[in-house]
Amino acid sequence: MATRDTKTNFRFAISLSVLNHLGRNLYRNFITILGEAISNSWDADAKNVWINIDRENSIFSIKDDGTGMSSDDFQSKFLKIGYSKRSDGKTKTARNRPYIGAKGIGKLALLSCAKRISIFSKTSGAAYIGGVIDNSGLDEAITNDLVPEEYPLEDLNFDLIAELAKEHNQGTIIVFEDTKDQLRNSIDYLKKLLAMSFRFTLFDEEFSIFVNSDKVTVADLQDVMNTTEFLWRINAYMDDYVNGLSNLKCESLELTAPLNIKGFLATVEKPRHLKITGSRERATIDLFVNGRLREKNVLKHIPTQRIIESYIYGQIHFDNMDQDGRDPFTSSREGIVENDKYFQSILDYLKRDALPEIMDKWDELRLERGNDGDEENTRKSKKERKARSLYSAAKDEYEPDDDAPAKDDVDHWLNDLREDAVFNLSSYADCFLSENLVRKYIKEHKIKLTKNAPAKIKTWKNQETRNKSKANISFDIRQGNDELIYLDMDLLALTAEGSKAGGAQSLWTDAVAYKPVRNIVGHTGLLTENAKSHLILCRENIKARVRKLISKKP
Repeated sequence: MATRDTKTNFRFAISLSVLNHLGRNLYRNFITILGEAISNSWDADAKNVWINIDRENSIFSIKDDGTGMSSDDFQSKFLKIGYSKRSDGKTKTARNRPYIGAKGIGKLALLSCAKRISIFSKTSGAAYIGGVIDNSGLDEAITNDLVPEEYPLEDLNFDLIAELAKEHNQGTIIVFEDTKDQLRNSIDYLKKLLAMSFRFTLFDEEFSIFVNSDKVTVADLQDVMNTTEFLWRINAYMDDYVNGLSNLKCESLELTAPLNIKGFLATVEKPRHLKITGSRERATIDLFVNGRLREKNVLKHIPTQRIIESYIYGQIHFDNMDQDGRDPFTSSREGIVENDKYFQSILDYLKRDALPEIMDKWDELRLERGNDGDEENTRKSKKERKARSLYSAAKDEYEPDDDAPAKDDVDHWLNDLREDAVFNLSSYADCFLSENLVRKYIKEHKIKLTKNAPAKIKTWKNQETRNKSKANISFDIRQGNDELIYLDMDLLALTAEGSKAGGAQSLWTDAVAYKPVRNIVGHTGLLTENAKSHLILCRENIKARVRKLISKKP
């Protein structure tokens, strides 16, 4: 018969090695590490966060003016791994801010970027409390497989905050000594990344972040703002960043999403403009939850393989992802759990609705401005796109200097000519190829000229000789001695088809119909819309007949 020892009380014992698995070796991104401290400051109802960098001494500090911690708070909340502010059902702070912290392990990020971390905290009217975590001592404790009760924190060195503590009535100061390589980045770099990572630091009047006394503002993203070309607002979103996009090439466009999301998507003039100056980062489409960046570059989950990916960036705000006790964030806090249903709904919306609409409109707007668009968009043929590129390259050679008195007028003229230039360039390419291919066909098949051809050749030769004489040109201007070059398509078709010319399925018939508009294109004239339609029809017929004709073997 089995017996039970009722005097023994069993309980969990957590080894300190769990810190490595939960946090110390999990965080790779310095901004993520700063983000955890800033998020704690936000959740503590701080109005200001000051980040101070001292590269010379390999020290940086993060200071806030939040509510601070008592001894009990520090022990039972901050040092309690897994403690969540939401455990009692609360989702907002006393200032009605939505809590960012959820799992209670984000604080472990602070252990990953320095050898010694000192935490000083005080509530209003109280003295500082806290302790020092020495990673070398922690390593030893982990090696010896100690439990938390066997690893006491070291005492604070108040000399570290002699300056920081001045006029610091309440809040928390964290000092990082003997940092790793995170401090190699410039102040401008850090400000840009913080501006990209925390929406509330840009637009919340009651929350500010400073780096070495410089406030992080929308101006830190000015490079991207200045080169933003087109903007789509999601569900009528507006903020100071969107309002500050002063160089847009058209009015902002609207996207209506069925989800409870908001934000914007935008494109820049050139792919290099997405590069954040002074950093290795690029602006991407990022997902924010309660004002904090939670997933950078969501397009990596739905790559389109379309050229617009090199031009587009934006922000999607979906605060519902962090409600009702949900926790969709990865353990490293650097992303969203990919199979989260809310995250999948955003990806589906982008893939099925937003991106197709944006791609089509972006292509249209780019082409209207004479720029390259999306070659995979069937709105325009490949030939027409190449004609637009050629026009754009040629147009640049005629644009006056910026200070030229008539610059605005000339720019207007060039824009007026764009659509006609693209049409004529495309048409001329067909004209050149079709006529020269028929000439080669006639020569290859050794077809005799029609009786009217010699007189036409003689007329054009004499005209050319007179023109060369007037121009004082003595060298040859035509390749070879091929007399067929003096014949246009109607005579070429008559020669090539012989007795078949003039029939119901005749190249000659199409060439005769083609000739009036073909001559206008050849003489750089501008066609009416009816003439363009006529030319397109004739051109397509001629191409089809030429293909059939030249496919024959001699």
